[in-house]
Amino acid sequence: MSVVSNVDGQVLASLHRAGYADRDVTLLVGVSGGADSTTLLHSLHRLSRSHRISLHVAHLNHDFRGDEADEDARFVESLAQKLGLPVTVEKRDPIAYQRDRGISSFEQGAREMRYEFMARVAEKAGAVAVAVGHTADDLAETVLLHILRGSGLPGLRGMTEVAPWPWPTGLESPALFRPMLEVNKADTVEYCRELGQDFRLDSGNFLFRFTRNRVRQNLMPYLAAEYNPRVREALVRLARTSALELDYLEGEMNRAWPGLLIAPENAANSASDRILIFDRAALSELHPALRRLVLRRGYVALAGDSRRLRESHLRAMSDLSEGRASARTLDLPNGLKLESAGDRLTLYGGNEEILGADALTEGEYELSLTLPVAPGEENTMLLAGWRVAAQVLNGHELANLPDFQSGDNFTAYLDLNALGDPKQVRVRTRRPGDRFQPLGMSGVKKLQDFLTDAKAPRSRRDRIPLLVGDTGIAWVVGYRIADWAKVKPNSTPDTLILRLKFERQT
Repeated sequence: MSVVSNVDGQVLASLHRAGYADRDVTLLVGVSGGADSTTLLHSLHRLSRSHRISLHVAHLNHDFRGDEADEDARFVESLAQKLGLPVTVEKRDPIAYQRDRGISSFEQGAREMRYEFMARVAEKAGAVAVAVGHTADDLAETVLLHILRGSGLPGLRGMTEVAPWPWPTGLESPALFRPMLEVNKADTVEYCRELGQDFRLDSGNFLFRFTRNRVRQNLMPYLAAEYNPRVREALVRLARTSALELDYLEGEMNRAWPGLLIAPENAANSASDRILIFDRAALSELHPALRRLVLRRGYVALAGDSRRLRESHLRAMSDLSEGRASARTLDLPNGLKLESAGDRLTLYGGNEEILGADALTEGEYELSLTLPVAPGEENTMLLAGWRVAAQVLNGHELANLPDFQSGDNFTAYLDLNALGDPKQVRVRTRRPGDRFQPLGMSGVKKLQDFLTDAKAPRSRRDRIPLLVGDTGIAWVVGYRIADWAKVKPNSTPDTLILRLKFERQT
């Protein structure tokens, strides 16, 4: 059997397992131009002729490899056109994306940017899933990376054929579809050769600043040469065994879940009441493996994903649930806390937790208040990891404002004229000598003293966003607005009120 027939058979079997082979569906195909994604596109296109599958091609030019990246984009666009398929190509700057959202890792920022792009294109195309060209080699590398990081069973599962959308979190659609996890990279090169199809080579795959590249180029060949020539196959077997065992454990966890909660699970859907309360006695009766899965699920329900959650965190959470920890409160990534009290184990994240240690990277950011902003319209800006919604209201709406000021600690109502020139409005972190006039005070005080009185955690004070206008600090986000920036009760209908709402991006 030729490689083309074999790969097409593997992809068709995956389409059947996912339920996409025998119904009218649109798939978005993420194509970089490399051998893997080029093979995937050709295979899906060949199979679409005999199945009710429509395809739309997407390519994101990451714009950090100069002319090479531009040539990749032109290659993908030409390939899609040759196959008669619609194609969407965009160019984005991953370094700017990383900086604007305060992300420390270039790899993470580029990944988020890529998935955000594909989710948006998939929605416009009406695609039920995004197909990507991950292969068995990618699966093996992922498992090895997770082993190096000390992952538990969920990490050993590696990649799954069909998975929830990874970013932005919480999207019900599209699904992430990997139909080539049974295919080796060497086969994708041979597939293209048999079809006489060129493909692109990404020089970024050889940059050793990326951990995956070091695993692929150095560690995996070393393990194959010195320990096991079939190490990739061994890691794939480990992934499949782990997936099977985890599937059973997750089924048991789902059955146990309703009886473990004291508070309704949907309490986690409210930013002002992000809380799950577990029955400690019921939780302690579970096998430790199930208990950790339950705690992991609770964490994901509040945090949105588990990327920052490590096995050490789960071990500490389990110890706290059994009363074997010295402390009664445990700090977790993303500003969440786990607290043990009596017969309850509470997982929560309030205002202090939303405004976590990574709330805002140091620096100054323009708020772009040059909006029209016509009264009633809302403009949304992305700002260093925050989504900021701005809306201008007329003074005649004063009666509808909560105390003329704020609905919660992350929503503020301000006198737009008091802020001064909208072009000069900034969001920044604190500076030495900053002073602030808290709402209700006639005089100013040192910002440091205000934060101390407000019991802002010392470790987080340098990261709290400050809204600054011509007159000074108008709002310590998450705490209080300035008295000079408030909307006066005697304001006239001509007064323009600026409503700002800060939300962490998910």
